[in-house]
Amino acid sequence: TKVPRSVNMERLQNGYLFPEVNIYAQRNPHARLIRLGIGDTTEPIPDIITSAMAKQALALSTAECYKGYGPEQGNRELKRAIAETFYQDKQVKENEIFVSDGAQCDISRIQMLLDSSLSIAVQDPTFPFFPNLSIAPRTDLIFFCSPNNPTGTAASKQQLEQLVKFAKANGSIIIYDAVYAAYISDESPRSIFEIPGAKEVAIEISSFSKFAGFTGVRLGWTVVPEELLYADGYPIIKDYDRIVCTCFNGASNIVQAGGLACLSPQGFQALKATIYYYMENAKILVDTKILERAAIVTVPGIEFGPGGEGYIRVSVFGHRESVLEASRRLRKLL
Repeated sequence: TKVPRSVNMERLQNGYLFPEVNIYAQRNPHARLIRLGIGDTTEPIPDIITSAMAKQALALSTAECYKGYGPEQGNRELKRAIAETFYQDKQVKENEIFVSDGAQCDISRIQMLLDSSLSIAVQDPTFPFFPNLSIAPRTDLIFFCSPNNPTGTAASKQQLEQLVKFAKANGSIIIYDAVYAAYISDESPRSIFEIPGAKEVAIEISSFSKFAGFTGVRLGWTVVPEELLYADGYPIIKDYDRIVCTCFNGASNIVQAGGLACLSPQGFQALKATIYYYMENAKILVDTKILERAAIVTVPGIEFGPGGEGYIRVSVFGHRESVLEASRRLRKLL
């Protein structure tokens, strides 16, 4: 055709890890690779949750229960459950929650929402992972992930207070990724909205993928507070609502039924066992280093930025037998 390629796509660099993994596998066909690179969940979803999705799917075959399009922003009952489960006492309202098909898609929608000329600061995965804000320059957007991917470190309340203070002083917006919040085991905040004033400077993104095993089911949410305003005073939530209603027809009503079951008392209790399972995997792997000779796939830290040089990212989302086998192989090499 005579249509030119997007200059933005041209700027993207190749050489991501996983094609290289496939090359290694082809060259070593007899190696039993243990894949601990991508953070994909492996454990079955509890029956109470899958049963709710199955019931919703079967109901669509009846005239009485059939439903077509739902609200683009999400089922109201699910939005209420998210607010009560994760944002109790944080003053997050139902209308500020946008249910979606996952955090990755929501990040793309936020990219559509905000002008491409804006400056953005992202974490460089170093140890410690929290930036020195006293010397940081002003930026329009701050992408912040806690618990951090790939380091697993969770920001303390004091650190998040500093971050919110920095954003307010500089007129910045924090894009806060809280996908791994369910795995926080200390007193670290599980939401940016635990910090006073955060609703004036932050958007929070979260997901059912990691705590409920919904990586293939696809369900997440984003919180855009009414208090968050552009420089001219216009509410950002109104533009985000328009983006959602223009580009998205809403998460599957079957999947949303599963999300609601996740947040029921019985469903949430069942998921605690899954969360504990992956946290036990972390304990098994926490002190090990992965070498190519062990035929264990991980992600080099450099893939996450310059600060990751010399480190690797190991996913704990694996079958227990794979994690134990990886540990056995490593002990033989060390």
